[in-house]
Amino acid sequence: MAEPDTIAAVATPPGVGGIGIVRLSGPRVPAIAQAVAGRAIAPRRAQLATFRDADGTAIDQGLALYFPAPASYTGEHVLELQGHGGPVVMDLLLARVVGLGARLARPGEFSERAFLNGKLDLAQAEAVADLIESGSRAAARAAMRSLQGEFSTRIEALSEALIALRVHIEAALDFADEDIDFLGDETLLHRSADLQARIAACLTGAEQGVLLNEGMTVVITGAPNVGKSSLINCLAGFEAAIVTDVPGTTRDVLRERIHVRGLPLHIVDTAGLQETADVVEQEGIRRAWEQIERADLILLVTDATHPAGRAPDAIQAQLPAAVPVEIVRNKIDLCDEPPGVEDNGATPVVSISAKHGTGVDLLRERLLQRMGYRHNEAGALIARRRHVSSLRQAQAHLREAHALLAARGDAGLIAEALQLAHRRLGEIVGEFTNDDLLGRIFSTFCIGK
Repeated sequence: MAEPDTIAAVATPPGVGGIGIVRLSGPRVPAIAQAVAGRAIAPRRAQLATFRDADGTAIDQGLALYFPAPASYTGEHVLELQGHGGPVVMDLLLARVVGLGARLARPGEFSERAFLNGKLDLAQAEAVADLIESGSRAAARAAMRSLQGEFSTRIEALSEALIALRVHIEAALDFADEDIDFLGDETLLHRSADLQARIAACLTGAEQGVLLNEGMTVVITGAPNVGKSSLINCLAGFEAAIVTDVPGTTRDVLRERIHVRGLPLHIVDTAGLQETADVVEQEGIRRAWEQIERADLILLVTDATHPAGRAPDAIQAQLPAAVPVEIVRNKIDLCDEPPGVEDNGATPVVSISAKHGTGVDLLRERLLQRMGYRHNEAGALIARRRHVSSLRQAQAHLREAHALLAARGDAGLIAEALQLAHRRLGEIVGEFTNDDLLGRIFSTFCIGK
């Protein structure tokens, strides 16, 4: 096989800072370190060095750190040149190492090499990006636990139990001519049921991890002048939207990202839904319906002072059936009503005053409940939608195998269903994957990581 390239990138954010780092990984690292620093760099020791250009001119003075393979982040020789964080200095250093045989790294290529060299599994590699991009303390801690391998350990334990079940089924195929009823063993059904329960528990945890990682999109909608913009301002904690007594003030989509107990929420305010001849307002309403179709949750805001405030049937009937809805009865301060929650029917009703903030804490609790969020930061793990998808597919294949076992079905079909379930679990940690998937995953990483 051809020797891998030596890659280089600025690993610190663009702009001016006290420290800037150029990172390298690959076989040419020792020679490049010697050329830049003018001497060999001792392994795993921070050494003061003057970084020099090809003509001997000093570029910068800083620290050089060398990690020889395989004891490095990528499993290859790794060098970090820590200098002063000016963009010109970083560009000069980067140009110097490229001139010595390195090439510019792609986004995520360092972590990709760590995965390919067995330093991280795929779930851990994704946790690196999630840790960098975490938007809350809870998300950062959950990403760190996944990076340390807790999520991968759970998946590997499920895989081991699934392999043990497969071995028993494969024996039924290998000794099909023998007078032995391998599939009649009741313990197989119990083991299959237990594995289903464990996958379900892992799936619940992964769904919580997705919430921590990605959050939920909540669309605020309703008729004009019911207080939608006041509600988003109240939830955001500042005046994100213009509020007036004039109906139809909001003509376009307004987005804000907020946190509720460390959980990210993407709040979308939309134009009031009504029949109108105004071309601009029509476009705003069209965009509102686009957002409604994409929502994870719809807050249908109504005016508590209006006779139809409790049940806006005309709007509610047009909402997508697949998206859950909460009716928010706003302006209860004008009716002298107390805040509260009614959850006796298909569509819960939360009574609030967005103007005064009365009952908004109840609404925040409803948002958390709608997401199924359980505040258990100590055990939370970060996850992505592809992890949830793979777990759901594994769950479906295992259910199929369990049904066939219960019916004493064909051993070949059972073995195939279990094999597919095993493959879906392997996709999470990268045991079974393809180059296209890897390309999509690592292309989302920042350069230098």
